[in-house]
Amino acid sequence: MKPPIIVSSSDLERLEGLLTLPAFRSRSDLDGLREELERADVREPEEMPADVITMNSRARFLEEGTGREYELTLAYPKDANAEARRVSIFSPAGSALLGLATGQSIDWTTPDGKELHLKVLEVTWQPEANGQFDL
Repeated sequence: MKPPIIVSSSDLERLEGLLTLPAFRSRSDLDGLREELERADVREPEEMPADVITMNSRARFLEEGTGREYELTLAYPKDANAEARRVSIFSPAGSALLGLATGQSIDWTTPDGKELHLKVLEVTWQPEANGQFDL
């Protein structure tokens, strides 16, 4: 079962806009993101809890099977960069992370078919919590 998620209205608007562009409109690999957006509890940016992963948020995760911890930033596709640990919202991992709060867990499959169970340890930086509503 998927955990409940919260998405800001501005993130929803921007992501839905991207998903309607000709380059992305018919990509079935983005159906998971579309489904996540449909089931989200949508709130105004000013009402976003500070412990929720929004676009451009940075968070620490625990890979529960290995005990490995790492930090990632959820990025728009144009800003994604593996070396900088900026994961694209259009990747399976990125779409799985959007809207999760500290303490929640999610299962997802890596591109090489490995099953991972990730737990959000902490949202270390969130634009909305820092008064940046235009990121």
